Amino acid sequence: MDKPDRRWKLNDEWSTLHIEGGLVLAFQRAVDYVAPEWPDPGKPQQFHLDVGVKDLGLAKAEVLRLGGTLLDDSQEVWWVFADPAGHPFCLVWE
Repeated sequence: MDKPDRRWKLNDEWSTLHIEGGLVLAFQRAVDYVAPEWPDPGKPQQFHLDVGVKDLGLAKAEVLRLGGTLLDDSQEVWWVFADPAGHPFCLVWE
C-alpha cells in the first residue's frame, strides 16, 4: 500500500478523494452549510461535477441505489442528479 500523501488529511473537518492518475478532490466541512436547490440561484451549488459514463441508464440506476436523486433527464446526452446532501452533478454520455 502506498504511503499517505502528507499534503492531504482526513478528519472530521477535511477529507480527500484520490483518483488514479493523480487527480485529488478535496472536501472541507462548511459550518453554516445550506443545501443547494437546483436551479434556484438563491441556494446555489457550491461545486459541479460532470461524470462521463458509457451507459446513462445503468449509471442512473447506480446513482439512485446509492441515495442520489434525479433532477432532470430531459436531455439526450446528460442527466442532472443530486447527491444525498443535495449537490447537483451530471452524468454525461461518453
